[in-house]
Amino acid sequence: MNTRLTAQEFVLTDSDFDRLRTIVRGLTGIALADSKRELVYGRLARRLRKLNLSSFSEYCAMVEAGHGDELQELTNAMTTNLTSFFREKYHFDQLAAEALPYLAACRASTRRVRLWSAGCSTGEEPYSIAMVVREAQQSFAGWDVRLLATDIDSNVVETAAAGIYTADRLKGLDAQRLARWFRPCAEATQKYKVADDIASLITFRQLNLLDAWPVRGPFDVIFCRNVTIYFDKDTQRQLFERMAALQEPGAWLFIGHSENLFNVTQHYKSVGRTVYRRTD
Repeated sequence: MNTRLTAQEFVLTDSDFDRLRTIVRGLTGIALADSKRELVYGRLARRLRKLNLSSFSEYCAMVEAGHGDELQELTNAMTTNLTSFFREKYHFDQLAAEALPYLAACRASTRRVRLWSAGCSTGEEPYSIAMVVREAQQSFAGWDVRLLATDIDSNVVETAAAGIYTADRLKGLDAQRLARWFRPCAEATQKYKVADDIASLITFRQLNLLDAWPVRGPFDVIFCRNVTIYFDKDTQRQLFERMAALQEPGAWLFIGHSENLFNVTQHYKSVGRTVYRRTD
């Protein structure tokens, strides 16, 4: 049966939608519910126009054949990048009050700390983490501290690495942090660039969490927030098994406000509001 959505330019048939769901799940791990049909139409209709295609069936055939860069374009179109500086502030409060002091004590012999923002979007999360780390600088002066920031969407990783934000994106920051960690862009009004002191902590990389991870760990802190909400339970279990393998007992894991690890993994114990630590 052909089902025509609100926009009438193309027809998204039941068959095409099912094909797209299969492709997207295999590519990204995202399980698209029936309720996402209009979202899929809206985001992919733009690709059809750009590629001069006349149907979703043609588009499905193209991505199934692995045509050019379209698999990455499809990935970018299907991912959601809602974020802000210090989103879910209680996580950053616990990072500053508990996780970093713990690491300052237990890593004193190696003076090495590794953090990972898995699902970094346009960069607000890793830059927020970096601010908190730099604000604890007395504890980590002279240490080897590095933050890996990854996302499946190549476009947002590019934006994050540039570290330039409009004034409205910085509204949630207090005046002290804004003055300390951002510099007005000389070439553009109402735009700010992150200070080198926090940018230097971070390495940005495009990474699909379903693929092989070119990282060794161990990671002392992992932020993986509002990422696995789009995955089914089996994919979540596989993901957190892999993360647990990259963390030592006592390491910290922060997940999203609407996520939980119930019936997902036994490797972590709850120590706060969607905050966990690696068990033995």
